[in-house]
Amino acid sequence: MEIFSLRSSQSLLFKNNPNNNAKSSKTADITIEPKPPIAQASFQIEDSDNRQAIDFTSVSAGELRSYARQSFDNGVIDQNTFAAISEPLPMHAIDPLGNVIDLSSVTDGTSFNFLDYYKSQLQIAMSIGNPNEVQTLKSVVGFLASEA
Repeated sequence: MEIFSLRSSQSLLFKNNPNNNAKSSKTADITIEPKPPIAQASFQIEDSDNRQAIDFTSVSAGELRSYARQSFDNGVIDQNTFAAISEPLPMHAIDPLGNVIDLSSVTDGTSFNFLDYYKSQLQIAMSIGNPNEVQTLKSVVGFLASEA
């Protein structure tokens, strides 16, 4: 004994029974109207000529990440630069003079001077001599300074 699903048994009956191929009088007057096309909202990034300069000396971390994401998607910055900008700030950092900076109060909604922060981190990286970090931070500072 074979067991067929409802779907396959109906399709077999439909194919094998010529009487079922004729349209039913109950469904003959039903017409299906096509749906009008739905307007889809598209994500657009502003042209660099039309957008205003962003002040990276007073911008929130969330705004910076959003702007960096748009720039990465447009091919303005590379993946390493985007990753460096997108990673959260540490709780504490050291400035070029050796002073400890408390960054624990900086949140996604808090305005912060990212340009000076990355410039000071670049100076520290250059003095330590880590070439990969220096290259990444040069790229970040170059991006922030050129877009400001």
